[in-house]
Amino acid sequence: MKKLALFSALILCTALASGQQLPLYSQYLYNKFLINPAVAGSDGYSSVNLTAREQWIGYIGAPRTFSFSGQGRFLKKKYHLRSTSRGNVYRPKTDGKVGLGGYVFSDRNGIVHRTGFQGTYSYHMWIKSNTQLSMGLAATAYHFKINEKEIIFEDPSDPWLNNELRRGVFVTDADFGIYILNPSYNAGFSTQQIFGAAAKIGNEAYRNFSMDRHYYLFGSYFFYVADKTELSPSALIMMSEQLKPLADIGLNYIYDQRIWAGLSYRTTKALIANFGLSYTNIHIGYSFDFTLQEIQRITYGTHEFTVAVKFGDSARKYRWLDRY
Repeated sequence: MKKLALFSALILCTALASGQQLPLYSQYLYNKFLINPAVAGSDGYSSVNLTAREQWIGYIGAPRTFSFSGQGRFLKKKYHLRSTSRGNVYRPKTDGKVGLGGYVFSDRNGIVHRTGFQGTYSYHMWIKSNTQLSMGLAATAYHFKINEKEIIFEDPSDPWLNNELRRGVFVTDADFGIYILNPSYNAGFSTQQIFGAAAKIGNEAYRNFSMDRHYYLFGSYFFYVADKTELSPSALIMMSEQLKPLADIGLNYIYDQRIWAGLSYRTTKALIANFGLSYTNIHIGYSFDFTLQEIQRITYGTHEFTVAVKFGDSARKYRWLDRY
């Protein structure tokens, strides 16, 4: 029992120290919805996105995350004719301010497994001639479980074999986000696990274990350096209530909105290379994380793969000059 308690405490403390109670994403720029609910429907498209992330391949118990998300916005669908002193004017019956989204996910970190879903509501409004402010609120629910198959029990009567965490507990929580979108820049702030998602483990040593609130602050800017060519510096700051800030600082190259490549540095001593390609409405992205720490010697790095499909023709998609 002492060995089990020591091992479990080590796992939980490692999760806290690394800030990975929640997944880390390297391609957040291409699906910000996963870290900020206000992004849902902000660009006017309807999209679905599949993300698979394998961290520290070759290391037993390393984090592994899969998510499948969808989001969209209620855009102008029909118009009605209204007569004015200046003649007939067409007005949209729906003004396109509401966005909806959701995703399902499976996240493993050591012996801790989380499987759940999220539903999101967002609201978009104009604060200047070409700047959009969005706010979003999400409800999250997931199954939290300790996988006893990955633990060796010396005592068959050990209470951990029959506690609630072996069977799993159902946890609910909420997220909130703010997002600003402009043709030249974007920025957002979000907080996840607002209520702390307390999980009772049943053993006095872990009775007060809970999921920390996590905070995300990100932004990027776009420079047109040549015809169809852009450079975009970006930054992301992440922190929890028990973790000092963690930051990604990067630079991305974008050609014709169809090809992108970038390099980022994560302050946990890691280099991240991103590559992506778009063809019609299909978008494919890949990233490779190379850590500069000792663990790199026994792993094959971290790999993240994303594929997305966007829907919405030119008449219904979001346009800066056709505001709602």
